[in-house]
Parts: sequence; structure tokens; C-alpha cells
Amino acid sequence: MTKGPNGEDKDAARERLRGNHVGPRTPRHHGRFRYSGKYIARRLLDQGRRVRTLTDSGGRANPFAGQVEVCPYHFADAAKLVDALRGAAVLYNTYWVRFNYTNFKHATAVENTLALFDAAKRAGVGRVVHVSITNPSEESPLEYFRGKAILERALRESGLSYAILRPAVLFGHEDVLINNIAWALRRLPVFGVFGDGQYRLQPIHVDDLAQLAVEQGRQTSDRVIDAIGPETFTYRELVRQIGAIIGKPRPIMRVPPAVGYMVGRLLGRLLGDVLLTRKKSTA
Repeated sequence: MTKGPNGEDKDAARERLRGNHVGPRTPRHHGRFRYSGKYIARRLLDQGRRVRTLTDSGGRANPFAGQVEVCPYHFADAAKLVDALRGAAVLYNTYWVRFNYTNFKHATAVENTLALFDAAKRAGVGRVVHVSITNPSEESPLEYFRGKAILERALRESGLSYAILRPAVLFGHEDVLINNIAWALRRLPVFGVFGDGQYRLQPIHVDDLAQLAVEQGRQTSDRVIDAIGPETFTYRELVRQIGAIIGKPRPIMRVPPAVGYMVGRLLGRLLGDVLLTRKKSTA
């Protein structure tokens, strides 16, 4: 029987997908109370650990009723950033940006994360658990994957103890991709894919990623781990599975990248989100 990184078998993984609404020293966690970071913080608190989060989203609601200490990033002040990390046993880093926005771009996220790693070393942080992405490459035409590869290399060369986790697709109550697929299946008569749709994905539940992160925070050896689930889907299979789960099976049709990009922009405006960038539609 095939198992995932946390010992979950394929049938259990499918049920997790079906259920998706489509120490004395302090771990420092980055990501405020957003998606994966919230799950990591919850697992740390459940273990009785003290948790501090560094954030640029000070106004975001705190789901932990004051159990997590909140500090700003201080990227513009290296000394304050070091002070915020001082005494940390583990830095769990989920800091990133999905797309290039007007006032926040991948290049900025890379620069800030490099400053974060430097501050962690100066502060004497014991270990860094860094969430990356599958197949990062500094030669990638996509800035997202190039940036992730740059950060992995920087962390490996930093002298810090590290674990690098490489998830492909996350799913859970708040995920983006699978919930957007479900939204489109509920509202459109057909579902469009680029190419033949046979590109493969291994989704992992966000809480399984959090469990793996916390486990790696307790280790000391340097690791690079493909944080993937036990089930492999082609993109077409994933769409069919989601359609069956929500009772909205749809015909799947191949669409040219330009058409897909235009439809994605329109749907993104309806959803108030970015579903697809031009670079991703043509990569």
C-alpha cells in the first residue's frame, strides 16, 4: 500500500480530498495566520510550545486568542529583525508571494527572505524549516520557481541547520487551486485545460505539511524533502475527481493559452483573485 510522507494511504488521502471544503525556547513562525502557517502554529501550540509570528499583516484576525506573540518583520531594520528572532529554537518560514503585485513582487520576497536567513544566523536560531516548491530551478522561465531555487541555495550555503520542504499542491479548507477548480466546475458548462492535461500532481493536505514541518523542526540533520501526498493525479484526473466529489462532473476541453488567459482574467475579476498569469498560461 502506497503511503505519503506521514504514513497516509491512498484511500485516506482521497477521503481528505473529499472532505475539503473545496519548549522553553520559542519557535518563530512566519506567515501570520495565513494558510500553511496557521496549521504549523496550531501544531506547535498543541505541543505546548511558545510561538511568535513575524508579519506584515498586523490587522489580520488572530485565531489563537492571544496565544501567539505577534511582531512586525522589520525588514528595513536589520538590528530589529535580529532581535525579533533572538532566542528562537526554530524558524518556520512560509513567507512568499503567489504572484507579482503592484507593491509586492517575487524579487522583493527573495530579498526579504535572504535578509531573514541572515538575521536568523546572527540571532543564533537553531534551525530553519523552509517551505519551498517542487522542482525549483534557477534556470526556470518562471520567476516563482527561480526565486524559490535562489532561496534554497542561500539556505544551504548559510551554515544554518535546515530542512527544506517541497510541496507541489496543497489542499485544505482555505486552499486556492482546488477551491478555484471547484468554483469553476459549479458555474461553467465545461472546464478548460492547457495542453493534454496529463501533467502530474501529488497534492498534500495542509495539515500533513504542518505535521512534517514540526517533525523536521525537532531534527538536526540537513534535509531536502519532497512534501507530496500518496496519490498522484494528472490534472485532468484531479478535475474529474473534484467534479465527482461536488456532484458537478463537466466535459474537459483543451483550450489555447491565450483563450485560457482571457477566461482566467475574467473569472479572477469575478472572484476578486488572480487565477492565472500570462507567464503561467504559456509556460
